[in-house]
Amino acid sequence: MELPDPPASVADQPPFAPAETGIDSLEALRASIPITDRVAYFNTGATGPTPEPLLGVVDEWNRAHKTDVLADGDAYAVGFAAYEAVRERVAPFVGVDPAELALTESTADGLSAVVAALDLGPGDTVVTTDLEHPAADVPLARLREEHGVEVRRVETTGGRIDTDAWAEAVADAELAVYSSLAWTYGTRLPVAEMTAAANEAGAFTLVDAVQGPGQRAVDLHEWGADALVGSGHKWLLGVWGSGFLAVARDALSQLQPAQVAYRSVTEPNGAFERKPAAARFERGTTAVGAHVGLAESVRVFDRLGIETVREELLRLADRLVAQLPAERVVSPSEPETGLVTVDVPDPEATVERLRE
Repeated sequence: MELPDPPASVADQPPFAPAETGIDSLEALRASIPITDRVAYFNTGATGPTPEPLLGVVDEWNRAHKTDVLADGDAYAVGFAAYEAVRERVAPFVGVDPAELALTESTADGLSAVVAALDLGPGDTVVTTDLEHPAADVPLARLREEHGVEVRRVETTGGRIDTDAWAEAVADAELAVYSSLAWTYGTRLPVAEMTAAANEAGAFTLVDAVQGPGQRAVDLHEWGADALVGSGHKWLLGVWGSGFLAVARDALSQLQPAQVAYRSVTEPNGAFERKPAAARFERGTTAVGAHVGLAESVRVFDRLGIETVREELLRLADRLVAQLPAERVVSPSEPETGLVTVDVPDPEATVERLRE
């Protein structure tokens, strides 16, 4: 079956445009999150609680796509139009053009795809840090175990990296993988400086930025990096399945995705010509509704102002740290993000006690 091209405009595709959430202030945002009436929620760094109106946007789009569109329109055309509209809204939020943004399932999906697309092998070197999430560590371990790639891990102290040690480590590397914010400490890494050192060495630079969007401004080109990955289900308060991958236009030719399908190519007719855009990382039908929700999350945070959100997160983090024994706080005593790590004797038992 030949798939239809996406329409040039989504203006005539009502299923993509469910009612906006109407969230226009921090107070309205909090009031729209149902679980805050029952619990104090402290795990947004893993997965954020989704506002009820945003769940409504996702549900409304999914319902329309699988009912009215099937009866009155073309589900593929509407879905493809939605992908493009999401791309146009989300791309500026991370400092890129729409052609530089791919929609993925998750941060891990994007990390794994980029690592595989570089086709590294024996004699090649990857440099990373000891602060990375398994979403990055596992694909790099595969490179080491199955492809003979050397993986160097720069050690850190208290969530801080020695930039001289980093520069020395990446001097002969083909790939550098690192986070913008440390998920274990809540510290800000010197992304621009780390990127500059890797760029000088000629390494491809891949930033795990997932803890950034919804906390603070994220900008691929301001950092000077080749690619970044993120997702909407943490600080943007979206749903699972709302990942994204940004690739700088001048870095795209270095990436040949290992997994391809009809959305990866210029013409879905059996020929093979990769799209000249980050969308070469997209393959088939994915959870469009999740990405429609991502677009609405971005709309909300643009309206609130990311600086306003950042200041509120720091205020709350300061408030928490001030009430904890200083010797228990692993994160900086003056919080840099909304992530605060606390040392407790039995973490699992502590979590269970707090849950009760």
